[in-house]
Amino acid sequence: MAKIGDRVRFLHSVGGGIIKRIEGNVAYVDDDGFEIPTLLKECVVVAPAAETVERIAATPEKAVAVGNDASQTTVEMAPAEETPGGDSLNIVLAWEPQNPKNLSQTEFDTYLVNDSNYYLYFTYSTRPNETNLWNIRYAGIVEPGIQVFLESIKGTDLPEMDRVNVQLIAFKKDRPYMMKNPVAIDLPLDTSKFFKLHCFRPNIYFDTEVIAIDLVKDDRPHVRAIIDSSHIEEEIRRKKAIDKPKRKPVEKRSLPSQATVRRKGEVIEVDLHIQELVDSTAGLSNADMLNMQIDRFRKVMEENLKNKGQKIVFIHGKGEGVLRQALMKELNHRYKGHQVQDASFREYGFGATQVTI
Repeated sequence: MAKIGDRVRFLHSVGGGIIKRIEGNVAYVDDDGFEIPTLLKECVVVAPAAETVERIAATPEKAVAVGNDASQTTVEMAPAEETPGGDSLNIVLAWEPQNPKNLSQTEFDTYLVNDSNYYLYFTYSTRPNETNLWNIRYAGIVEPGIQVFLESIKGTDLPEMDRVNVQLIAFKKDRPYMMKNPVAIDLPLDTSKFFKLHCFRPNIYFDTEVIAIDLVKDDRPHVRAIIDSSHIEEEIRRKKAIDKPKRKPVEKRSLPSQATVRRKGEVIEVDLHIQELVDSTAGLSNADMLNMQIDRFRKVMEENLKNKGQKIVFIHGKGEGVLRQALMKELNHRYKGHQVQDASFREYGFGATQVTI
């Protein structure tokens, strides 16, 4: 375990320095005058404290406003080594679970990734939907090519995080640079995803799967699409009028059991719970039951493959996720090319997947 005075490097990001202080599970690492808060588990000891004491004594103190202490001010900053392509801002906000196998109980580490040649002054704030008042969670500066640890949050913190706001100002030290416009990003955060393992995805900046938001990508800030629904409806009606044949031949379809399939408006709901497929599970193994559920899924898909735009909700339940994983395997291989998403949480909870043909 690293301790005060140790020279360390960062496990999952570029950089390192000497640990100046430790608060809980966070070490404050001095890197050429920058005091960078980093999780202790992310620090790899390069030289113990006894070997670095002379270097500490010889290093002049330089303070920079990192963290939530607004009284700190920047005195001096060392120029950073630039990388090819780094003059385009690529900024990512990410949450990494400490224990992915227990999402209901684990804490989530929050990081801001600065993949650019610019220093960033930034603030990170959240608020619940019920109020317009923001709560600042971190304010400070991050150096070029660094990911900075912001905080650890619990599942109980998520109801206060329905919306996220990040404000950024980019600049360079001791060299000319192209001016970047200040960025202020306000976006909704689907906090239900923090309890769904499949919502954590691989990311080039992390060794483990995370929930990540590209705040700025190649100098382009994240912008929410504003859609004129009336214009879309008009275009749909116009297209239907063009595509609709004057005469439509009679088609006969074989319908699945009404016990497992029902229509709700334009949506077909298919309940894959085993008790909806058989009267009794006596004598059936888990593999037998899974095969029956997959057979029902395939039958419904085959019957609707020609119905472009048809929405089908497969209700599989939460459980251990075995059935959902099997459905996703089918959709990624046998029935690839269709739109797949989580069904409405309000109507189905965490246990349903919607497929649009």
